[in-house]
Amino acid sequence: MPESSVERKASRHQPKRWPGTTGWRFAFCTVAFVCVAVIAVRALLVDVFYIPSGSMEPLLKEDDRVLVSRTDYAFGEIQPGDVVVFDGRGSFAPLGEGGLRQTFIDAAHFFGLGTSETTYVKRVLGTGGDTVACCDPAGRLTVNGNAIEEPYVFSMDAASDTEFEVVVPEGKLWLMGDHRSESFDSRALLGAPGGGLVSEERVVGRATHVLWRFERFTTIPRPSDHPPSAGFARNA
Repeated sequence: MPESSVERKASRHQPKRWPGTTGWRFAFCTVAFVCVAVIAVRALLVDVFYIPSGSMEPLLKEDDRVLVSRTDYAFGEIQPGDVVVFDGRGSFAPLGEGGLRQTFIDAAHFFGLGTSETTYVKRVLGTGGDTVACCDPAGRLTVNGNAIEEPYVFSMDAASDTEFEVVVPEGKLWLMGDHRSESFDSRALLGAPGGGLVSEERVVGRATHVLWRFERFTTIPRPSDHPPSAGFARNA
């Protein structure tokens, strides 16, 4: 049947759809959803961090990528022997400049563009209330007067070449690298404001796995994962 004048007028007022519009809209929504999901996971659950130096050898090597759990300390306490990633601004590094520029820098690091000079990975040697000292007659660190075994320390290194004794306030951490002779850590800041101590609030999370390089994929143990003879043990 021929099209009526009413139908012709109605068709002129109907919005035109470009070919493939529905497909592009679906693709855009899918990409947006994935991006939001990734941001949420990285901000709330787990993240991946780049290792820029050998300060944690032999456990972590330069250019490794580690998986960091952001939830471990939401349900439990930071333990001596844990390997943690933390924001060093205000302790290990100067505070950021702030403002829009700092926001862009932080966003770039979040999306893996460039490397952060203010994010560090170290091992917890003392938590609030601990007295950490170097060293006993056998050359071992002591915590609360008890010598600790440290099988993770780089094989050619002493427990520390710097003598110290530090009482860790509540809410603070004493942190050191496993490659003691190459690590910039709490010892280097003993005479600085804050004395090299890092606030627990600055901890991003616990490093749980080495993800990259693939041939080095492994779980990063914590003291409770092993018997005292194999992990961070405090000996009477």
